[in-house]
Amino acid sequence: MRFPKRIRHRRAEAVIYGKSKAYPFYRLAYRVNGRRRMASFATYSEAKGEAEKKVRELAGGSQVAALSAAQARDALAALDRLGDFRRQTGRSVSLLRAVSLFCDAEGRLNGRSLGEAVDGFLANVATVKRKDVAEAVEEYLAERMARPVPKNRRPPSPVYEANLAAWLREFAGTFPATGVSDLTRDFLNLYMQTRAELAAKSRNDRRAAVKMFLGWCVTRDYLSPPHRLLEASSMKREDADVEEIDFHRPAELQAMLDNADPELRPMIAMGGLAGLRMEELLRMTWADVWRVPGHVEVTARLAKTRARRLVEIRPALAQWLEPYRARSAGPVWTGSRDGFFAALASLRASLEIPSRRNGLRHSFISFSHALHGENLTSVEAGTSPDMIHSHYKGLATKAEAEKWFNVMPTRAENVIPLSAVSPKGAH
Repeated sequence: MRFPKRIRHRRAEAVIYGKSKAYPFYRLAYRVNGRRRMASFATYSEAKGEAEKKVRELAGGSQVAALSAAQARDALAALDRLGDFRRQTGRSVSLLRAVSLFCDAEGRLNGRSLGEAVDGFLANVATVKRKDVAEAVEEYLAERMARPVPKNRRPPSPVYEANLAAWLREFAGTFPATGVSDLTRDFLNLYMQTRAELAAKSRNDRRAAVKMFLGWCVTRDYLSPPHRLLEASSMKREDADVEEIDFHRPAELQAMLDNADPELRPMIAMGGLAGLRMEELLRMTWADVWRVPGHVEVTARLAKTRARRLVEIRPALAQWLEPYRARSAGPVWTGSRDGFFAALASLRASLEIPSRRNGLRHSFISFSHALHGENLTSVEAGTSPDMIHSHYKGLATKAEAEKWFNVMPTRAENVIPLSAVSPKGAH
């Protein structure tokens, strides 16, 4: 028999080479995708049988011929492993995708194995438990309510806690039947987009609430620590809108103090002539008023900044407070928070005095700045000199300020004797 022997089928061809002294085997040669493949056989019949098989595969367009025997065994074994994976997890992955994912991961690990990366990940990431957003919010709020208040710390503001609960329930209502672990940055962007009509400060309040909630979800394993949700573009804090400062005039303060009932009068006096915040006033006791001679003491328990400060009781304020000297304990305002704001609003309306947001405190700071400058005003108001300079400089004149801090009782009947003051207060 003459060699080489050519085996053809249609356009496909394979060549069998005979034995030689240097190589005592029959060799089969064929081309697949432009690459030459070789195989060796001990007998001619084996070589011919394989040649006939290959030319038929090549003529039919099969790519199997491109695989060596070892490669074919590996491919079949890999397909078996993927079949086991599908049966165990329900996920179907092609051989190409599996190899592509492996090569991509190994290429990014800089010499470390994929197994090492997986072990490190599992060692540092807790198993996330599925929890609906609405259920998680209620659990978080219940935990806040049950949290004990440390000694020497004031309890959380009921107003803030109510607002926080409303904001988080609003957040949960945006994503019904959604798990915490299902949240994405797109979800957070959608939530903030639906709050576009709010002021920047209100949106920042909601961002802060959501951030606290998500941080708590991580501690409860409802959310993976590296969740990156806060990288959502809408979760970046905004610069708050510049608030337009409006304040009362000396004649308005005089009218309010002259016409206020005995329980409301000291609240107005200390708001306008000592600059206390409304929330500080609502927590104030008579012991705080009299403890330090000549000063109202805003303790850390009362202060928004949790830092103690003293505010001088100047002559006008001293005269308005003098009728209450015998009150050494108990709250200055004995009614409810809502009752206080309703009483103040009713008084202003009866006197036709416009409502001004934080009007009494804004008035104190504006007039104090005109008289005393930024440093003393910032100390007594419990805020920074920069804040005073940025928002209150030049709003009031020195002459107006002197009138403000000289608003005195004008009629004897306005300074009601202690025995005539109702101990029950307003409700």
